[in-house]
Amino acid sequence: MREIQFREALREAMNEEMRKDESIFLMGEEVAEYNGAYKVSQGMLDEFGAKRVIDTPIAELGFAGLGVGAAMNGLRPIIEFMTFNFSLVAIDQVINAAAKMMSMSGGQFNIPMVFRGPTGNAGQLSSQHSQNFENWYANCPGLKVVVPSNPYDAKGLLKSSIRDNDPTIFMESELMYGDKGEVPEEEYTLAIGEAYTVKKGTDVTLVSFGKMMKVVDQAALELAKEGINAEVIDLRTVRPIDYAAIVESVKRTNRLVIVEEAWPLASISTDISHHIQFNAFDYLDAPVARVNSKDLPLPYAPTLIEEILPNVKRTIDAVKGVMYR
Repeated sequence: MREIQFREALREAMNEEMRKDESIFLMGEEVAEYNGAYKVSQGMLDEFGAKRVIDTPIAELGFAGLGVGAAMNGLRPIIEFMTFNFSLVAIDQVINAAAKMMSMSGGQFNIPMVFRGPTGNAGQLSSQHSQNFENWYANCPGLKVVVPSNPYDAKGLLKSSIRDNDPTIFMESELMYGDKGEVPEEEYTLAIGEAYTVKKGTDVTLVSFGKMMKVVDQAALELAKEGINAEVIDLRTVRPIDYAAIVESVKRTNRLVIVEEAWPLASISTDISHHIQFNAFDYLDAPVARVNSKDLPLPYAPTLIEEILPNVKRTIDAVKGVMYR
């Protein structure tokens, strides 16, 4: 099977869906003439023209609102934020318009649109450009929140998100755009809300999503060298969360470690921890452990970034903690 980059997988998903459905368009900063800030939309202007690949001013609230209005009138917008840090400028339209319109209109208006772009740390970008908002958006009824970890998932999940009749937050990572992975040439989609078991195991369940899957995968390999057989689950989506997959895994392994880049308070890992203690308490041989970013704004210095973010060592230490080693 061929290997393509994460950014190419996203581009293929958008191209394929736009060729089939003329109501789909892409709008955002630098998506057209510049071929995308991260070259995700490279060549799309040439194929689809300026009416369907639209450069915007630096005005996230404005073009997010235009997207909501377009969706209410039968179109299917893809709104690209250069980073989800900038989505805070547009969060009123995302939360108070897109997420609530179906409910507030008594079912008269679907909002079939995708808000997509990178989230989280991307190197030395300091505090204002390194935040995670998966848990923020997952807190809001009416939204779906998708966080793929590899090119195969990125393409399949983005196609499903574009076809979905609900507003979907699709979160990527600047640090993954160049990652390569196997992606079929034939048509495929992936279901929103279904986790994927990357590796079967017997001793502990490791759960994560997005680029933190790199940390988890590496930790599982290192743990195997010490005779610890970890089961690894990639959530793929954090609203809805596939709680059943985690519960069934914990029933087999009796231990759970969740790795998440977001801050610890009111995080996805907080919610999963509650769900497991409520639905699988009798199966736990140790308290649920979480590995999050430290509760601090991310600094600029590489040494401090390494200290604050989840990493392989902290994940291994957490696993050994729940195994009382």
